[in-house]
Amino acid sequence: MLDLTEVHAYYGESHILQGVTLHVPQGQAVALLGRNGAGKTTTLRAIMGMTPARRGTVRFDGQDVTRRQPFQIARAGIGFIPAGRRLFGDLTVRQNLLLGLRGGGRSGAWTIDRVQALFPKLQILAERPARFLSGGEQQMLKFGRCLLGQPRLLLLDEPTEGLAPNIVAQLGDTLRTLRAEGMTMLLCEQNARFALRIADDAYLLEKGAIRFSGPAGEMMERPELKEHLGV
Repeated sequence: MLDLTEVHAYYGESHILQGVTLHVPQGQAVALLGRNGAGKTTTLRAIMGMTPARRGTVRFDGQDVTRRQPFQIARAGIGFIPAGRRLFGDLTVRQNLLLGLRGGGRSGAWTIDRVQALFPKLQILAERPARFLSGGEQQMLKFGRCLLGQPRLLLLDEPTEGLAPNIVAQLGDTLRTLRAEGMTMLLCEQNARFALRIADDAYLLEKGAIRFSGPAGEMMERPELKEHLGV
């Protein structure tokens, strides 16, 4: 579903991505692992057209999206859940969810009722301003808002960052549920153990280049991964 081929991306004159090639098959979850500063977020931004690739190709569902604008890529079916809070703090939980409804409320597989069934706490907190939510609750809201855009591919940037262990466990259950339902995912994480329990395949990114790749079940046992990530 998603193919990056020899993607190079820059911030100004700083060469961040140096020929990244990776593949995300339809219906599978792929982990992109690496330390802070390895280029994981830049990879997601390159896919979304937010930090456009200067060289190389990004293809989604067979279409070249390398030069498209971020809103066009989102409308094509890619949902991006960035790191950090990234919510409208003065709006309620329900109002934030309503903003996620694609095309002003066109029908799709994901509805507010279905999102609230996946994250029951969002129904309980529906009238609470987003700025008063805990970190875990805000992460649920970001997920729900993204799903209401009817994505066929989810890009997740450090979803476990700053979350308590029990919330991380709940998040893992949610991602496995989505994967079981056929959602395609690219998961960028420093928490290799978390990501590899969810992913089918994994890539290790270091200094803007892919160093190792393979089935997720085998990656944890590779000495290279333990050396680079300290797992």
